[in-house]
Amino acid sequence: MQIRVPEKLTLMEKLNILSDAAKYDVACTSSGTERGNTGKGVGNCTEAGICHSFSADGRCISLLKILFTNECIYNCRYCLNRASNDVPRAAFTPQEVCDLVMGFYRRNYIEGLFLSSGILKSPSYTMELLYRTLYKLRHEYGFGGYIHVKAIPGSDSRLIEQTGYLADRMSVNLELPTAEGLRLLAPNKSRARILTPMRQVQNRMEENRNELALYRNAPRFVPAGQSTQMIIGATPENDFQIVSVAESLYQKFELKRVFYSAFVRVNEDSMLPALPGGPPLLREHRLYQADWLLRYYGFHASELLSEDKPNFNVLLDPKCDWALGHLEQFPVEVNRADYMTLLRVPGIGVRSAQRIVKARRLESLDFPDLKRMGVVLKRALYFITCQGRTMYPIRIEEDFITRNLLDVKERLPLGIGEQVTYRQLSLFDDQNFSCQSGTGFESKSPNLSA
Repeated sequence: MQIRVPEKLTLMEKLNILSDAAKYDVACTSSGTERGNTGKGVGNCTEAGICHSFSADGRCISLLKILFTNECIYNCRYCLNRASNDVPRAAFTPQEVCDLVMGFYRRNYIEGLFLSSGILKSPSYTMELLYRTLYKLRHEYGFGGYIHVKAIPGSDSRLIEQTGYLADRMSVNLELPTAEGLRLLAPNKSRARILTPMRQVQNRMEENRNELALYRNAPRFVPAGQSTQMIIGATPENDFQIVSVAESLYQKFELKRVFYSAFVRVNEDSMLPALPGGPPLLREHRLYQADWLLRYYGFHASELLSEDKPNFNVLLDPKCDWALGHLEQFPVEVNRADYMTLLRVPGIGVRSAQRIVKARRLESLDFPDLKRMGVVLKRALYFITCQGRTMYPIRIEEDFITRNLLDVKERLPLGIGEQVTYRQLSLFDDQNFSCQSGTGFESKSPNLSA
């Protein structure tokens, strides 16, 4: 198949256009696989990930992140590169991408490549160009660094499989959370067409794991797994629908990550929301927090949200919000609670829960021990006891805890002085403590870690 470049531009002019065109694709993690160098090529990929740097808006720029082309035959209403837009167009050749990757790598600017593309001529035509690029990098240039590439929905399944043996991670963007959203804003795409390559990658990964169990030297297929991306805020789905879709993808397709991209209005279109407050960045942040709870903390979407409560709390992170709605399960005794119960305590993360379980085998833990283990006590203190005692005299009441969690400047519960002592927790405690009113809600959002 002959490669046709739409415009005659210099390599740097193409790079400026196609790196800028790739900035709205956030599904570009760089960890999850390990590949050693054979000694005949350059670069390697370690399981811990590559050396990250970040742009001013917080997005990872550790990879050379480019589109192969921003030419596109599709006309998605939300996309800057849609066919009807009058924007500068460009396309690389496989050789040009190789020149860029090797040049940047040798200068220590990058450690890997994130390669996506608009649809040039047809999905299969575009997928073949991506395959040729990766083949040249791996076999002609001996590049052993990390490569994340897009699988193009609608392309020949053989091309996707061949490319999967050259990439570390592949992704197929879901684009929008529901099939109805795709019908309205991306009429050239369909849910079935998007899920088909996603299922193919999943099935081939499973087959490859079996092959590797029998033959250690068998070629590895997408060793870092696959991911996807959803645009948030372009269509009217609520948070409950979005996290339910993400949970289903994790369960049915074994995805490594679901990425959420706050909708940015780059086109004037009557079908797109106006967004007077700008992109829904806080909503994106809440979805990422919930995503971690689904993947690492044992939560289910139905626990975090429901039809009656379809959206996340804008003031509290999802874990704190869940805990406040289930105060009957607290406080928990850190010296006896099982690992999964500890994970549900605000302020206790995966690592600190693991440290607690390991350390308490040797001795009973107290609050100073928890602090050294990384527990965020300014949140956890309302939900735990150590040896039957709370850290300070507190009330297990939703209003009391909420106001303290929102007041990040406070180090102690409201109304409690610096000189306090531990006390034994009583289930029949009705002691009243004076509370300051009208505080907390004017302060900035709390630290949302763990």
